[in-house]
Amino acid sequence: MSMVTDDLKSKALQIQRTLLDKYGPPVWRNPLSPLEELVSTILSQNTNDVNRDRAFDGLVKSFPDWESVRDAPQDKVIEAIRPAGLANQKGPRIQQVLSQITKECGELSIDFLRDMPVEDARAWLMKFKGVGPKTAAIVLLFSLDLYAFPVDTHVYRVSGRLGLLLKKMSVDAAHTHLEHVFSERHYYDVHLNIIRLGREVCHARKPECLKCPLRQHCCYWKGQNQL
Repeated sequence: MSMVTDDLKSKALQIQRTLLDKYGPPVWRNPLSPLEELVSTILSQNTNDVNRDRAFDGLVKSFPDWESVRDAPQDKVIEAIRPAGLANQKGPRIQQVLSQITKECGELSIDFLRDMPVEDARAWLMKFKGVGPKTAAIVLLFSLDLYAFPVDTHVYRVSGRLGLLLKKMSVDAAHTHLEHVFSERHYYDVHLNIIRLGREVCHARKPECLKCPLRQHCCYWKGQNQL
């Protein structure tokens, strides 16, 4: 566990409140079952939300149920999810995950994870190939109502610039770290609002700092404007 000071927690709370004032309470896209969220999040890797959703819809329209996806010829699944990119990797990966879940659970459902301690549920999800900390955290937070903080590229970039991360901290380490920086009850809104800020203002190449509501908290901004 990373060392998190009270000052850092106080700063994180100010950031959470400022973003909530700016953007309001965010709403995750149409809720999915935990199994569907897992598949959707695997599809989302290395692509955008639009392509993820097109690929997920392709699966839903091409197959009557998840058992059919699991048992389908590999090339049929690959073709259905092609909009997501890396279909040759993601298709077999999804089928393998579905097969492993069936083997372990006797059915295609992971709803039982909701009743497990969050760390046990996280570990259970991450034993599957292709399911890392971000994918597991998204399923935990948005479909299982368990406290986890997903770190995608926007969250990693913005939290780093804000000074919420330790220097040279890896993306994987940032998940655990930020779970201690923010209060559990704020994971949902601060995760989504930081992503919105990253997309609309705190761009990777040319952040629009003068438009940013978090300037006063931002180490990057202060570093750019030192006399």
